Amino acid sequence: MNVTNGKATSYRDEAVCTLQIYPRFAIKPGQGCILRVPKEATATTVIKTALATLGMDTSKPYVLVEVQEYGGEEWVLQASDQPVQRVLLWPRKAQDKHPQSDGYFFALQEGTYDGSIQYDVMTSVRQEKVAQGLVNRGFVTQQPQEYDDLCNLPELTEESILGTLRHRFHKQKIYTFARNILIAVNPFKFLPIYNPRYVKMYENQTLGKLEPHVFAIADAAFHTMLNKKVNQCIVISGESGSGKTQSANFLIHCLTALSQKGYSSGVERTILGAGPVLEAFGNAKTAYNNNSSLICVLLNYHVFYYLLIGASEEEKDEFKLLCPEKYHYLREEIPILEDQAEMKHEFRRLHQAMEMVGFLPPTKKQIFSVLSAILYLGNVTYEPKVVGEGLKVGPESVLSAISDLLKVKVELLVDALTTRKSMTANDRLILPYSFSEAITARDSMAQSLYSALFDWIVLRINHALLNKRDLEESVPSLSIGVLDIFGFEDFKTNSFEQFCINYANEQLQYYCNQRIFKLEQEEYMAEGITWHNIDYPDNTGCISLFCKKPTGLLYLLDEESNFPQATDSTLLEKFKQQHQDNPFFVQTPVGEPAFVIRHFAGKVKYQIKDFREKNTDHMRPDIVALLRSSECSYLRQLIGANPVAVFRWGILRATIRTLAVFNEAGRRWAEKHPNQVRRYSRRSLGEMKRPTTVVDTQGPLIDFSFDRSEEGPLETVLNVILLFSVQNLIDSHSLKFIMGLKQHNWATRSLLHLHTKKKPPSISAQFQASLSKLLETLRKAEPFFVRCIRSNGDKREMHFDDALVLQQLRYTGMLQTVRIRRSGYGAKFTFKEFTDQFRVLLPKEISTPQQDITNLLTKMGLPSSSFQIGRTKVFLKESERQILQEALHKEVMRSIIILQRWFRACLMRKQYLREREGIITIQRSWRYLRQSYRSRAAIVIQAAWRRSKERTEYLKKREKLKAQIGSHSYSPRVKNCRNPTIKISRATRVQEKWNASLDREITDSNELRQLDEFLGNQMNDLSTRTKELSETEKIFFLATTQFRDTIKTMYSISNPNIGYKDLMSGYQTRVSSLAGLQKALEVPLVINLFQSVLDGFIRGELKRLETEPCKVKERNRRKSKRDKCPDGPLGHLFSTYQVTIMQSCDQCSSYIWGMEKAFMCSSCKMVCHKKCLSKITVNCTGQCDRKKEGEQTLHFSVPLCALVRTAESVPFVMEKMLVHVEMNGLYTEGIYRKCGSACRAKELRHILEKGESAVSLDNYPIHTITGLVKLWLRELPEPLITYSLYNDFLYAADLPEASERVRAIYRKLDELPPSNFSTLERLIFHLVKVAKEETHNRMSANALAIVFAPCILRCPDSSDPLLSMKDINKTTLCVEILINEQTRCYNQKMEEIQQLENVEAMAINQLKLRRQNTRPKLDSDVASMEREIEKNLLERIRSIKKEK
Repeated sequence: MNVTNGKATSYRDEAVCTLQIYPRFAIKPGQGCILRVPKEATATTVIKTALATLGMDTSKPYVLVEVQEYGGEEWVLQASDQPVQRVLLWPRKAQDKHPQSDGYFFALQEGTYDGSIQYDVMTSVRQEKVAQGLVNRGFVTQQPQEYDDLCNLPELTEESILGTLRHRFHKQKIYTFARNILIAVNPFKFLPIYNPRYVKMYENQTLGKLEPHVFAIADAAFHTMLNKKVNQCIVISGESGSGKTQSANFLIHCLTALSQKGYSSGVERTILGAGPVLEAFGNAKTAYNNNSSLICVLLNYHVFYYLLIGASEEEKDEFKLLCPEKYHYLREEIPILEDQAEMKHEFRRLHQAMEMVGFLPPTKKQIFSVLSAILYLGNVTYEPKVVGEGLKVGPESVLSAISDLLKVKVELLVDALTTRKSMTANDRLILPYSFSEAITARDSMAQSLYSALFDWIVLRINHALLNKRDLEESVPSLSIGVLDIFGFEDFKTNSFEQFCINYANEQLQYYCNQRIFKLEQEEYMAEGITWHNIDYPDNTGCISLFCKKPTGLLYLLDEESNFPQATDSTLLEKFKQQHQDNPFFVQTPVGEPAFVIRHFAGKVKYQIKDFREKNTDHMRPDIVALLRSSECSYLRQLIGANPVAVFRWGILRATIRTLAVFNEAGRRWAEKHPNQVRRYSRRSLGEMKRPTTVVDTQGPLIDFSFDRSEEGPLETVLNVILLFSVQNLIDSHSLKFIMGLKQHNWATRSLLHLHTKKKPPSISAQFQASLSKLLETLRKAEPFFVRCIRSNGDKREMHFDDALVLQQLRYTGMLQTVRIRRSGYGAKFTFKEFTDQFRVLLPKEISTPQQDITNLLTKMGLPSSSFQIGRTKVFLKESERQILQEALHKEVMRSIIILQRWFRACLMRKQYLREREGIITIQRSWRYLRQSYRSRAAIVIQAAWRRSKERTEYLKKREKLKAQIGSHSYSPRVKNCRNPTIKISRATRVQEKWNASLDREITDSNELRQLDEFLGNQMNDLSTRTKELSETEKIFFLATTQFRDTIKTMYSISNPNIGYKDLMSGYQTRVSSLAGLQKALEVPLVINLFQSVLDGFIRGELKRLETEPCKVKERNRRKSKRDKCPDGPLGHLFSTYQVTIMQSCDQCSSYIWGMEKAFMCSSCKMVCHKKCLSKITVNCTGQCDRKKEGEQTLHFSVPLCALVRTAESVPFVMEKMLVHVEMNGLYTEGIYRKCGSACRAKELRHILEKGESAVSLDNYPIHTITGLVKLWLRELPEPLITYSLYNDFLYAADLPEASERVRAIYRKLDELPPSNFSTLERLIFHLVKVAKEETHNRMSANALAIVFAPCILRCPDSSDPLLSMKDINKTTLCVEILINEQTRCYNQKMEEIQQLENVEAMAINQLKLRRQNTRPKLDSDVASMEREIEKNLLERIRSIKKEK
């Protein structure tokens, strides 16, 4: 199936496509039709066309089915789907015409009218059932049982291992375990098992618990490094074409995802970009391998074909590029250009990867120029001169192109390619090359230039990966190394390159044997445990044949290379003479120029031709001198003897050129402005050293190429400014550190100068030095092994060649490996390590560790054959170690539960005793009071009774007296008197009126802003009074200012629901706190004063709403519409994701190529195309349902995404409780430290579950509400800071510098889902407000972090509880950093707002004064000026308010 447009063929952009349609009901297999349809054709159109072409019955319903794998999963296209769009997502080969058996075609299938499908052929599931039925009836033999670990095979033979690998391979299960060794069989086909969800699946899982996978090895190495604090390495071995490079890419991808260091240094981006760069420059296509790692081969590296085919027309003109067939180096071995569009895609991918590593565009151009010059060197030809000795070099166009690309003079280039210079005691000789010497010099120049370029690229990548902590000797750092070395090779013609490669593989095989067999068995013998040695293939003799002094092949080769009269024939004779009796050296017939070595992987015949020539480093001093004369500083860096010296000289040269540019610019300006020239005194050196502001740039774009000869003066200055402003530039210290890692690579460059008499080391000597350093690094780390197996020799997809696989199993000693892994002990502990780790399971007093450990293992019921106790160590099988680990986990959890039970009992006992004591005190007081009251009452009653008795006697006596004198006098005059009524004071009536107005609630954040502005105006009026403020006014001013700060913090609430009573209650609490006991009498006066101010605002607000109700409704309507935000489909939380290795879309199963953009769910790690978002039908597995069946929970134990209306909002119940605490509880001592009543908390929770509107929080103590806040956070199914980011925050807490910790934590916060981020932001802001009142509530940032860290940053339930307890300090530190940093930002913002308000107040006062002093009659000009000034003041006030 290809896309065409006329005569031109393209990959993506054409309008017509050819589709292959196969009807499912065809009589003949493979019968189908080929249709040419437009790009926008739908499935309905294609079905109609196919039915007409095939002559089928059009009355029946049909569907079109996309089949990517024959007999595999299928996708039914909807009527509106476009088949051409699906085709464009297929691999390039699948878009061309191909057989039906290869898959990737469309099937025409009969459907039903209800939309379902009737299958007339067996699906894979049905085929399995039928096959099982045939087995049960005895028609076919039973398939072998599937084992994912070879150590579990019931019968351990070569045939059983081979059969297991074959059986799993045909099920597309290419990975198999042998305990902790992974066997990977290369399918020569991409399998969709490497998406991010697989990384998450294998994260923190025990090795062997899940299906074997390369990600399982990566996770095991990563967590072993963290737990043991020991460097790890993953050794990938196998022959060429076995898939080592691809396995290394998958490992790096997984390790990068596990480490997640991108938030602190950008190293993740660099790692992902380094892979494609090193692959393009270091790998090539061979007969056995499409992506082979090569050495000493210049002819077919990937980058040459990417550049020639993928470059644009402008780039081709700039770099003088030709077709691949026109280059001599590429003409010798031209690979089949199956897909030019694919190579163009790889070139774009290379561009992007180079940018990720840190290559600036000028640097990339210089690299491509060097590559083009290398290709042109192969086109240089020689012929004898007509007159005189020597050679004539040409053609002129080639020499001119090389000269332009390398910025060297043509004359010097011709001299370097045709003559050599030699030094004698008294003179300097110039000798012409012979024809063969000239060819060698030309090729060596090209090869050495490419080698220098590759070394420079590696240097740059190493620096980009360098961490500041690597340079600090006092800071220990851990690492995981992934070794992907060139595999064993045996071609038809093997030369010096294969000789070196196979020697390296011999050393690697020896290392594996040492770690798997020799050291393991020696340790068993040293510990004195029962063990029967297992024989294994030992290749020590073959290694001695190569490197044993003084007769090893490599030493003989170096010796012969130093003799001028020696030849390849004399070298071969010396080989045969010295090793004729060596069993690893096989003699060849006398006339054949070859020799045979018996390697661990089999016999390999090497052709002796050019061994001496290839072993000599032909980077001659003449060539070095030529390249050092280049005008391009980048080229001079490539061949520099000491990069540190080159770097320092580059800085000095750039500085001098910068000064020259400024001097020249100053001279020109002086010439143009002769009358304005001023003489300034020179600045001292101390002044010049003072720091100045520099241009800030983003990203690790590093460039230490200082030569800009092709740029103008301004560009030079800008480049120098950029050079000194980028933070990640190479400095001498870091450069020395990087050079120390590969010092042997730079050792020979210091010898490549004309004045040096010492001869540089040979290629084989340099290779041995590099290999020795590699092996030394491997010995310092604990290894994991990945054995890669080539499934067939023809690179056929999913084809299993039994003979080839068996051969690889034999020479790698797989049978012996499985045997020692099966009978050996995978877990080893010293007595101290065992007692430290399993202390909980052992007795309290350990007197004899051996006996106590033996008793423990026996008590647990472990078989005696599964463990042994040595002299100093305990040896366990891996399965038994896992049993022991599970027992430890259960015991720790049991102990934790016991501790929690006792702690709760102690708390309850303490609370009970406290309550009991309180009850007794109350009862004692009540009895005392009752007795006192009774006694007092009796006295009062007695006194009253006596008083009443005496009064009665008195009245009787008075009546008598009146009666006696009544007759002698008249009655007195009685006045009409009334008792005065109690009048309700004005203050009391106003109080009642105010209480009525406070029933209103604020539901719009604009009303909060207007209240803040209203109070601000009142404060301005109060502050501008000349009269000194009274005590009442002072308290009022301070409390109202703090109250305004509280109002400002509520601006961000999207839908506020705050009552004026709550505001008044909070204000009263604040006033009481500020007044204290000494000024308690001022509190009612301040409250009355504030109520009068608040009442004035409320009445004004009510009048305003009455006048413009329509506008308010319209604003609220627009606001609600803006707040609506579409949620992710079916609970998914998608974000953009840059693919680094080829993956498959989880929705349509089409490929997602490297460096492309995709969408990934942050919860379940689902990856898909953007166009597939609307077609997702699977719920997010990372999010639980809102509530389980039968449960009636609405707010507690519910996923956060189910509680919010929009992605950026905060759950209503949480917001309600936090606002109530902020209004009424900020001054309560121990607000979050003390616990409220459990009964009241249960009651409040029950009411909230019924509905949030049915509860009044004023009826509950503040500690009950704060306890419910903590409970709500703890019961979230996933904490606010999700489980996937837990380890990342722990890593951030370990960073040495405080600024790095803050930056790392905030970068990881950006990865939270939107609802989590919004809720966490609101919570931290609330904690900031609590911490600001520390003087009253005694809750500092550290105290709040201790309380809330277990609530919002807790470890996954599957984590080891002992390890999680050790992480408490780190989680607390992370939360404390958040609170402190947000407090700093809060104070800074409030200070800025205060400054703006001061400026605003000054502007308003100025405006008032100007209006008061304006005279009624003014001239027109003066009046217009006054109006202009007033207009400017009003504009300034509006701008200040907007900014505020």
